[in-house]
Amino acid sequence: MGGSFEDYEDAHKQYHVSLDKLKKLMPLDIKYQIIEKSFLPNFLFGPNNLVVCIGQDGLVINTAKYLKNQLIIAVNPNPERFDGVMIPFAVEQFPKILTKVVDGNHSTIKVTMVVAKLNNNQQLYGVNDLFIGHKTHGSARYSITFKGRTEPHSSSGIIVSTGAGSTAWFKSVITGAIGLVNQFRRNDVWLEQATEDEYRFPWDASYLSFAVREPFISKISEATMIYDTIYSGDELIIESNMPENGVIFSDGIQKDFLEFNSGTIAKIGVADKKANLVVR
Repeated sequence: MGGSFEDYEDAHKQYHVSLDKLKKLMPLDIKYQIIEKSFLPNFLFGPNNLVVCIGQDGLVINTAKYLKNQLIIAVNPNPERFDGVMIPFAVEQFPKILTKVVDGNHSTIKVTMVVAKLNNNQQLYGVNDLFIGHKTHGSARYSITFKGRTEPHSSSGIIVSTGAGSTAWFKSVITGAIGLVNQFRRNDVWLEQATEDEYRFPWDASYLSFAVREPFISKISEATMIYDTIYSGDELIIESNMPENGVIFSDGIQKDFLEFNSGTIAKIGVADKKANLVVR
């Protein structure tokens, strides 16, 4: 279409330069296998495997939900391009941190995960968040039950966020809500935009937060249960009233989803496993 490919070419080249460098830094006495991320859902990780991710922050998130308790070393292939919130190590630092892990002289953070368990025995984990709603992000019909209360909803879906995801999609939901309120206020008193200290919570926090997107009030739908905290041991219960195209997906990966159509009930809470990320 006449646009420049230069940015994509530079990113591609830098990634493969970093990947080749990482291969050369791998000790000769350690067996390893390279996996493309598209194979993650079907790959069987061994209980004692050490997993090394080299890519964007999202790669760490998408990998962690397929693991159990395996350690993750996350390597940033391009620090000038990626902020590296969840990829703390440069390629050059890999040998040193690998030695520390092998010697047991490393630090980790146990990142809380979210899980959705369906009444058909399917389940889905998320490291950042879960989306529950309509496949096209159109109007989703469901009933929501939490803390002994139930109400029918019509909305553009629900986001259930972990601490790791509290600065991602969850942040966008809060920012948009405050912006809308400010535009519709009839006086000069404006709400301040939420600061990171207000919406962010720790990666290892033993609780989740949920927010309903664009709830619609009508004769058959309500909107009083639109935001709350799910503590460990609690469950957010959602029953689908969508004849078709209802979905649950995690961490923004829409291709890897559970069908959530009429009669399906999801129980959502703090997962029984955590992502073990090696940190500085």
